[in-house]
Amino acid sequence: MSATVNPSTNASANDDRSKEERLKDYLLDRAQDGEMYFKGKFISEDVDLSPKEIGALMVKLRDSATELTVEKWSYTGATTWRVEPA
Repeated sequence: MSATVNPSTNASANDDRSKEERLKDYLLDRAQDGEMYFKGKFISEDVDLSPKEIGALMVKLRDSATELTVEKWSYTGATTWRVEPA
């Protein structure tokens, strides 16, 4: 007799949420004294995310994070983001 374990259908949604929360917490901490500018490739090791993941999550945070003001600032080789506490 074998038991079958049903994989969670929300696993990827939970994983995305934890990544989003991890990035948001990092940004809140770094921007607590005022605005900050950054490129995803320069913080990717700090948050353990790829620059591509950071870019996708920043778009989500721009619309959902009430604690932060997120602005796509410029593009020179990679997107520069401007973040400040709301």
